[in-house]
Amino acid sequence: MTTTAETGHAPGAAPGGWERAANLRAARLEARLGDPYDLANPHGLRALFAADDRRTPPRATEELLDASDLAAEFVPLAHGGRLTRADLLARTLRPLFRRDVALGFGHGITSLFAIGAVWAAGSEQQRSRLARQLLDGKRATILHHELAHANALLRHEFTARPAPSGGHLLTGHKEVIINAARADAHVVYARTDPARGPHSHSVFLLDAADAPPGSVRHLPRVTTSGMRGALFSGLHFHNRPVAADAQIGHTGQGVALALRTFQVNRSVICGVVTAAADTVLHSAVRAATTGRSGPVARRWHKPLTGVFADLLACDAMATVALRALGLLPDRAHVLAAAVKYVVPDLLRENLEELAAVLGGRGYQHHSPEYGALDKLVRDLPMAGLGHAGTASCQSVIVPQLRTLAETAWFTEDEPPPELFRTGADLPALDYRLLGIAGGGDFMAASLLGSAARLAPARGVGGHITALAALAEAFAAELRALRQLCLRLPRRGPGLSQPAALVLSDRYSLIVAAAAVLGIWEGQDGSDPFLADAAWAVLALSRIGARLGIPVPDLPDGCTQQILHELIRRYRAGLGCDLDATALAR
Repeated sequence: MTTTAETGHAPGAAPGGWERAANLRAARLEARLGDPYDLANPHGLRALFAADDRRTPPRATEELLDASDLAAEFVPLAHGGRLTRADLLARTLRPLFRRDVALGFGHGITSLFAIGAVWAAGSEQQRSRLARQLLDGKRATILHHELAHANALLRHEFTARPAPSGGHLLTGHKEVIINAARADAHVVYARTDPARGPHSHSVFLLDAADAPPGSVRHLPRVTTSGMRGALFSGLHFHNRPVAADAQIGHTGQGVALALRTFQVNRSVICGVVTAAADTVLHSAVRAATTGRSGPVARRWHKPLTGVFADLLACDAMATVALRALGLLPDRAHVLAAAVKYVVPDLLRENLEELAAVLGGRGYQHHSPEYGALDKLVRDLPMAGLGHAGTASCQSVIVPQLRTLAETAWFTEDEPPPELFRTGADLPALDYRLLGIAGGGDFMAASLLGSAARLAPARGVGGHITALAALAEAFAAELRALRQLCLRLPRRGPGLSQPAALVLSDRYSLIVAAAAVLGIWEGQDGSDPFLADAAWAVLALSRIGARLGIPVPDLPDGCTQQILHELIRRYRAGLGCDLDATALAR
């Protein structure tokens, strides 16, 4: 069981201490994992890449994570764990994902994905029992229905029918479940109504050790091209008894619980996978600077600075979504979907740009200095397993667009400034408060507010004038988008047509711009690089180019300033995130 000393704060600690405690734990884990480029480090990239080649989890590092009580990060403070705010959870997990996405899933957030339904709707007994299991070092995994994905590989599901003696009998199989063979708790989304619709599924919390002989069969391990060290296999249930008190929430609540918990999963994923891309960017800077006595070759300025700006934008989007889960829990669902829609695409494009800088070295998969690209290119697509994919994000966004255009855009008030403010005290994440419909669009309101505040700077010159012009360009894009969304049908097959899906893409990029502007306005000025508008100008220019809207030319010195900061961080051992996180060396 985790102790107060291990959590870094007492159970009754004030919110002001949560961030300090999370930063301390993140720094402690970074230090314990050690220098990733040290060839003798059992937790370094050389050892992790070797385990990936063997298709086995890195046992020594898993033992270190167990000793660090990593599972306590997923248990709410009220139940003896460390979980307070979602943004702080992502911060504590980044040292792990910075080194190995597969390990982050296999020995990390898969349990978070599974247990979200318990924190959202579980009984007090279920919550307490599951908390004890996790704090004792046990794992949970999720057995989901097809709402969770758009991948045909996974389209198998479970059916739970009432048992004559009470409870249910569970039947069915899935072939690809992470940690199926070594999870102690299974959270199962099973069909309880043969009719399709929002009340078709229910959720059950099962103890793997309670299954009677013959009711569960473990299917063979599935080999994958990415996340090769993670253990994927299947489960087949045949009339597996499920006690009445194993049901989470009400019958037919499965779809609603999935939608509520997905927004946490989406946001956390986006908050941690950028750390893995950060490692690849460091590799590219190493490739561009090693052996050179002079400046970085000009041909590498654009990809290096562009990816750096994109990673800051991804961090801004994820940070805002994660903070909103606690501050605006009934209104964060569309934002979470938009962030999950944009961030993976940006990261995939970034890896392509960095591949050009790294050249053949990027595919030296045994090299600690350069092999992170090859591994992340394989791992990133697999990171879609266990949480919603692009199609599912579109299914959240598209049905909302007409309503937002009619009722929210250009009329709604801005969100509280704490959403963007560095160091602000925020409420704890409470899964029970998360909403899945309505709630307006506070990000559109924030964009318009940023554009209005920047408008007087249009004639000043330099970075701030470019930022003001970009803010107005995105506000104009929102106006144009509104006119198109007002023509959408309110329901029916028209919402799944390509033209409607394109609108979700445009909307999500506008949300990305709003997040960058909000974070730039909300920073406290303590970091001169973030206080200057150069990084935001480049980030917004790249987002605008993806949208196809007119963007101003980059001001003189903008690229050089960003390149200087990137090389400074590389040489000082600092991350390419908003916090400039100190990395183990």
